[in-house]
Amino acid sequence: MFLSKLMINVRSREFRRDYANVHEMHRSIMSAYPDTLDETPARLGHKILWRLDAAQIGYAQYVQSQTAPDWSNLPVGRLAAPAEVRPLGPVLNAIAAGRMFAFRLVANPTWSTHGGKERDVRKRHAHKTSESQIEWLVRRGERHGFVIPTTRSGEPDVAPSPVSTLIGQKKDTGRITVAPVRFDGHLVITDAAAFTDAVINGVGPAKAYGCGLISIAPPRF
Repeated sequence: MFLSKLMINVRSREFRRDYANVHEMHRSIMSAYPDTLDETPARLGHKILWRLDAAQIGYAQYVQSQTAPDWSNLPVGRLAAPAEVRPLGPVLNAIAAGRMFAFRLVANPTWSTHGGKERDVRKRHAHKTSESQIEWLVRRGERHGFVIPTTRSGEPDVAPSPVSTLIGQKKDTGRITVAPVRFDGHLVITDAAAFTDAVINGVGPAKAYGCGLISIAPPRF
């Protein structure tokens, strides 16, 4: 596994185009990876996740993948500094049941209903309150091998904050609208295998569009 850090030049015309259409952002990221040899979608085949974080100046884009990327395919001027790529092995090796980590996750907390007459069509609805967003994350933790500890006041040690809505257009499915939420806090691993799978494959929906990448670091006290 590899993690890339891309410092974005916000004056880049190509980046501004991608920022206005998250599907184009997805396509630009995919340009760093080869086509897959079978019918597996390239994002799944290379296990690609990405996140756009606000930096002091502009944005830092983090891209995680199973395949080593080739960022030379990006347009000249898109990056404000050379791409940094490092192996993710040390992070994965640090995962063990009982360990606590600080974490950041940009996710798409949603719930779904059946859509009208089409019983097999499901419509997603965004969780809009911080309470329901935290509840969504706690439920995901049960599936993905982690729990959110509590603070001294008894509250979950995580803070959700809104992120700019991601919009785009895709030819075959039409308009794309994703309402991400950024979670910052601490977690405790309960199942190392399940949590490793979550780190590699992501958490929640909209993984092609900047959601699902979970980053961990030593606890902050």
